[in-house]
Amino acid sequence: MNIENIFISLKSRNFALFFSGQLVSRIGMWMQRTAIIWLVYSLTDSVFMVGVTTFAEQFPSFLFSIRGGIIADKYNRYKVLMITQILSALQAIVLTAFAFSGNYSITLILILSVFLGIVNAYDVPVRQSMINEIIEHKEDLTNAIALNSSLNTLARLIGPALSGFVLVKYGAANCFLANAISFIAVIAAIAAMKFPENTFSSHKGKTKGTFKEALIYLSENKPIAIIIWIAALTSLFVYPDLTFLAVYEKDIFKGDAATYGWLNAAIGVGAFAGAFYLATLAKTTNFRKILLANTFLIGISLLLFSYTSNIYLALFFTMIGGLSSILQTSVIITILQSETDDAFRGRVVSLIAMAIFGMIPLGSLLVGYLAPIIGTQFTVFIEGIISILIGILFYTKLIHTTTTLKQIDHEK
Repeated sequence: MNIENIFISLKSRNFALFFSGQLVSRIGMWMQRTAIIWLVYSLTDSVFMVGVTTFAEQFPSFLFSIRGGIIADKYNRYKVLMITQILSALQAIVLTAFAFSGNYSITLILILSVFLGIVNAYDVPVRQSMINEIIEHKEDLTNAIALNSSLNTLARLIGPALSGFVLVKYGAANCFLANAISFIAVIAAIAAMKFPENTFSSHKGKTKGTFKEALIYLSENKPIAIIIWIAALTSLFVYPDLTFLAVYEKDIFKGDAATYGWLNAAIGVGAFAGAFYLATLAKTTNFRKILLANTFLIGISLLLFSYTSNIYLALFFTMIGGLSSILQTSVIITILQSETDDAFRGRVVSLIAMAIFGMIPLGSLLVGYLAPIIGTQFTVFIEGIISILIGILFYTKLIHTTTTLKQIDHEK
């Protein structure tokens, strides 16, 4: 663990701009996302509709992610990123305008969620793939990936907490307005970046840019395929636990919007701690062991959270869940970013996006259907059991492919 170098990747001017702009924008996005889930549950009193709303945003990302990965590998990633940010800003502006008009239409929310999901299908692969190209010193890549994860988790910490406060004091429309304004920062930061002339063309011509080519690449790189399977199964059966936070806030803890905000913020605190820890790790760290340990820890935290009726214990368990979840996700991204050839990186990232954006909404629909039948708390308990079973299933495969980033660099 090397605390002195925790922010070393921010010495790269472009990454510093990327980091600061994205941080502001992601805080706004989490404010909007939190407000939408709370608003939908308040209007419909339906766990299923909360699941449908999550499905509406994330499933389109599953459908279009492959195309997004191809675009990320085939075209100028900088220009694609600028376009996706502008489109996301337009979505936020439209949502804000309708909210201030008093038109809280579930249909409109679903349509705008679908639109944002399509944009994210192109945004995520290009944004993740660009990190390798905006870092001046490649030895700082692991740190940059960790800080990028901390960016998202810090946003998840601040965004829901702010959203809970704004929801109580000023209403959902102002959460949407904050998100719309936040895009000014990220678009300005992207515009201020400067690159050598051929930065985004070095990977062109090395591949045909097809999905079939990416599948062949994965068949020849089994360790990467295993990581993607873990992400897919966890996203389908475990990560939809977030669907129930609004239910726990209202029905278990008898709270309000502020309670919901603090539950989300507790996840963010744990996630930020996890990302901070990841940023201190050396390249010689065995990241696969960290991935395995946190797959088990996610399950344990869900088991403990599922039947607690004490809000303070619940906050602690959600914090542990946030820590283990971000470590699992960030380690997956770190391994893939470091091990995947540049010419295939966009498509491999798009497969991870498919695993997450495709499986989480399907899982949300599944748990939204099961919860009224078997009970919300028992559903969360089962999610914890499944996470532990995933860890057991892939234990041998992960242990037998334990390489470090230092070894990978040497082999390349």
